[in-house]
Amino acid sequence: MDLQTEQIIIGIVVGAVGGSLAGLTVWIVDYLHKKVLYWVHCNRAHKWLSLNTKPNHEDDYRSTRTIASYNNLTEDRVRFICSEDSRIVLSTGETEDLWGIKERVRPE
Repeated sequence: MDLQTEQIIIGIVVGAVGGSLAGLTVWIVDYLHKKVLYWVHCNRAHKWLSLNTKPNHEDDYRSTRTIASYNNLTEDRVRFICSEDSRIVLSTGETEDLWGIKERVRPE
């Protein structure tokens, strides 16, 4: 193999490895960003519910719309994070879409 062909092959390998590393880095950063954002939103909703349900407030449960409004989140995002967070539970009463702190509304 002559020198020019060898340099072309090395350039292709370096480009492929560099592109793969860049793609992997973007994927890892995106994954970490989603996980951190999920954690922040869960903690924000839990903290707000803790401060705005009994004993600090007259209600045991708060609506999705109320949680979304006070925490600057969409209603869909609130439904998702409240359903995923084990510290927050959905009301089983007649009124739908109400969330409360598990340790307060369902003590074990």
